[in-house]
Amino acid sequence: MPNKVFYGFSHVYYATATIDSDGGATYGAPKALLGGRGISLQKSGSQNKYYADNIPFFTYNEEAGTYSGDLEMTLLSDDFLKDCVGMKLDANNRLYEDANSEPPHFALLFQFEGDVAGIRHVFYNCTCTTPDIASQTTEGTNEPKTETVTITATPAYFSALGKYIPRMKAVEGDTGYSTWFTSVVTPAASTT
Repeated sequence: MPNKVFYGFSHVYYATATIDSDGGATYGAPKALLGGRGISLQKSGSQNKYYADNIPFFTYNEEAGTYSGDLEMTLLSDDFLKDCVGMKLDANNRLYEDANSEPPHFALLFQFEGDVAGIRHVFYNCTCTTPDIASQTTEGTNEPKTETVTITATPAYFSALGKYIPRMKAVEGDTGYSTWFTSVVTPAASTT
């Protein structure tokens, strides 16, 4: 029985990526990123209409397969800041920003809950911004703050399909579902 609804946000993982010259990627083992609060990624592009005979004669999409939006976490781990933001460690084991570093690439994995089973997602070839620094004084309560990074996910090339793919999702019962967070699942040859 398929899900009728989805809700929640959990099981956030990332895996470092090495991008090949053809746009393909090799991924490291996924690492857990605890404290997921929310994600909102929008696909870039537009829908266009070609008019003839005084009507929209033909409609087509112009999109590059790129997603962009925010990932909100309770507190970003030092490993994430090094692996995905590009921060570095000095000789005294302190994190610092290198203004000249290129943003590292990574895959982002997470799950939405469903009324029947979780829906698992992976976005390939991601980069992200450095989180802003903000907090404020406490006023009688210690309300936890969050950190947000803007994620951009562009398509990665998969030779099994001969295509560039930005993301994939799976539900319970799909091949690779049970090992979704132990290695980055990549598309197989298409059957349709």
